[in-house]
Amino acid sequence: MKENGRKTYTYNKSMELFEKAATLIPGGIYGHMSPTAMVPGEYPYYTAEANGCRYKDIDGNEFIDYMCAYGPMVLGYGNPVIDGAAEAQRKMADTTNHPGPVMVELAEKLVDMVPIADWAFFAKNGGDMTTYATLAARAHTNRKKVITVRGHYHGVAPWCTSYGHGGVTAEDRQNTLQVEWNDLDGFRQMAKENRGEIAAFIAMPYHHITFGRQELPAEGYWTGVEKICREEEIVLILDDVRAGFRLNLGGSNEYFGFKPDLICFSKAVGNGYPISACVGKKELMTAASKVFFTGSFWMSAVPMAAALATLEELENTEAVKKMEKSGQLLIDGLVEIGQRHGLEINPSGPPAIPFIHFCDDPSLYLNQLFCSEVTKRGSFFHPHHNWFLSVAHDEIDIKETLNHAEEAMKAVKSALDGKSPCLAV
Repeated sequence: MKENGRKTYTYNKSMELFEKAATLIPGGIYGHMSPTAMVPGEYPYYTAEANGCRYKDIDGNEFIDYMCAYGPMVLGYGNPVIDGAAEAQRKMADTTNHPGPVMVELAEKLVDMVPIADWAFFAKNGGDMTTYATLAARAHTNRKKVITVRGHYHGVAPWCTSYGHGGVTAEDRQNTLQVEWNDLDGFRQMAKENRGEIAAFIAMPYHHITFGRQELPAEGYWTGVEKICREEEIVLILDDVRAGFRLNLGGSNEYFGFKPDLICFSKAVGNGYPISACVGKKELMTAASKVFFTGSFWMSAVPMAAALATLEELENTEAVKKMEKSGQLLIDGLVEIGQRHGLEINPSGPPAIPFIHFCDDPSLYLNQLFCSEVTKRGSFFHPHHNWFLSVAHDEIDIKETLNHAEEAMKAVKSALDGKSPCLAV
């Protein structure tokens, strides 16, 4: 079916399968990939196949992907180098009674790549590692309390999940304290008021929250936090699960200029294979070794082989530079298109992990409209969550997306000029 010379994207098969899923699976599609996070019926629900920076849904619609599986895809779907390394390991062994030698090779690679790292520990999800890091910090300091930044996401364990979500009790969070992002004085005061009780401060490298603008650290923020942590003997944990290996291959702290004690990685470390890692300084290794933290599939060798190949390929392809260049091309293009249509767009975040907001759009209606219109033309944008660039995004892909955005911006302008009743400005 075509409209004005272009294919019209419909999601009938997605909707039909979701209706069936809802009778079999709690929520149908749960967690951050739930359709309830976006405009119902305006986005695909199920993937059929993927290659490079593109994927197709079960209705046959193709999308240039700017969510990259919410971050894990960094070198392209179906990357032959990564899949080849995984398959070679699979032919030898995957999950057995023992870890494979590749576990040691991967640990050695991370220690070589990440300046603060003297050791590495592996699991499956980012949330595994943030919880492990807090346990290691408590074991090291013999203290209970952990300071977090309001709005920062560290997984779904009760200690870091907001009270009010199903099954989370007030007692689960009684040792979790919160400060505001970029509030160095607030952090200093919190540390002072709880002197001798704070095991760790954990935060993302910059403020990237859902439903909000991304905010970079203020001048002197991270060096100030690091100084306070050293003075108060607080373990400084960097949650680099989302941004890791897109800003700097040594950890996002290298990009922002500070030295944490522990770093949590996942997402991009394995190009989609299920693996996460925590790396840390030598002085925390003894305490970390005393934390009992394990899982049935954590020694799986195939994801480790994929991760080793991913780290090597990130180095070989100058991945960080390429993602920054592609992201800047995308954002500059969107801002320019907006200007031509009389719409002011505010980009935020580093170019490799960008996001945009329309001015005078407190309800995010314009964001929702724009992203759904772009997606229906073949480029997948999320209206509430930061986007991701990958090495697989080439200039030709960005230009095609900007063509999609041109038409989508016209729809936004039309809604604004028509004073849509949904628009709260």
